[in-house]
Amino acid sequence: MQNVKVAVWGFGAMGSGIVRALLKKRGVDIVGVCDLHPERVGKSIFEVLSVPVGQRQDVTVSADIDEAVRAGQCDVCVIATDSFTDKVFEKVMHIVKKGVNVVTTAEEMAYPRAGQPELSEKMDECAREHGVSILGTGVNPGLIMDILALCLSGGMTEVESVQCRRVNSLSPFGPAVMEEQGVGLTREQFEKGVAEGTMAGHVGFKESVFMMNEALGLGVDHFEQQMQPIITSVDRRSPYGFARAGDVAGVNMTGQGSRDGKVVIDMIHPQQIEPEMEGTHTGDYIVLRGKPDISMEIRPEVDGGIGTIAMCINMIPHVINARPGLRTMIDLPVPHAIMGDYRDLIDEQRKIVK
Repeated sequence: MQNVKVAVWGFGAMGSGIVRALLKKRGVDIVGVCDLHPERVGKSIFEVLSVPVGQRQDVTVSADIDEAVRAGQCDVCVIATDSFTDKVFEKVMHIVKKGVNVVTTAEEMAYPRAGQPELSEKMDECAREHGVSILGTGVNPGLIMDILALCLSGGMTEVESVQCRRVNSLSPFGPAVMEEQGVGLTREQFEKGVAEGTMAGHVGFKESVFMMNEALGLGVDHFEQQMQPIITSVDRRSPYGFARAGDVAGVNMTGQGSRDGKVVIDMIHPQQIEPEMEGTHTGDYIVLRGKPDISMEIRPEVDGGIGTIAMCINMIPHVINARPGLRTMIDLPVPHAIMGDYRDLIDEQRKIVK
């Protein structure tokens, strides 16, 4: 049986982390990497990562996606470039038309029908036509504030409400996330961005809410969200972000899914760079009300950077095995770490590369 062949589009904080993690796995080959950063293009991925080549075949970072992903020579492409469905749509379609499965870190792609139903339909039709599958996943959305809550609800006969709260650090994430969260802005700049609709904050609340609603059947008929700046009193620096004292170190996001005016899904998510510098301790908390009530807490938080990388690499076999089309986490088997050989998890009848 051939190794699972993986390409990665985007070699920044998440993309490089995904490659680094896959290089440690059995039964996997990295066959291509695409990135536009001039300091990476033309270099060996092993040089960029400072990892010995060993017995592996060398791979050069290419600015041309058609060099990195060749039809018939790749099972799945992990796209780690964007957060929004409309931004990643053309990339997904380009890969799908090559007959290659897609896993993407784009948060809105966790449940794109919530915000982009027409683009979702186009992706679904294209994936079915070419016999491949598409999945958006990550630590959040994709696990902590949706799938984990759904797994816990499996022990309940009735669910009245769901509350997911995640207090996390933004420090592992790259420049795109720093910009989305307003890290480094003044309060005035942040509030202006919120008023003008240019401040993203956490991306994925709507997707998590409607994915959980589909699974649980809670009848959500209204969604809204809010964001407030987290102002630091000390200078804070992370690998990809910096906030001076008095400026924005992150954002406190809240969101609600309601039925007949009553909140049935409550989302609370303060996130910032270097939270411990001002005494904030990270954690993940889920409270389910119903029969029986269930509550869970994880302290500290599931690491956002490692968690996103893990979800992407751990879902690869499931995406290859999945029915063709646009899929979400509620369509696929429960995620789990893969410590054995990836090839043992692949249904050869679904594997693209012959």
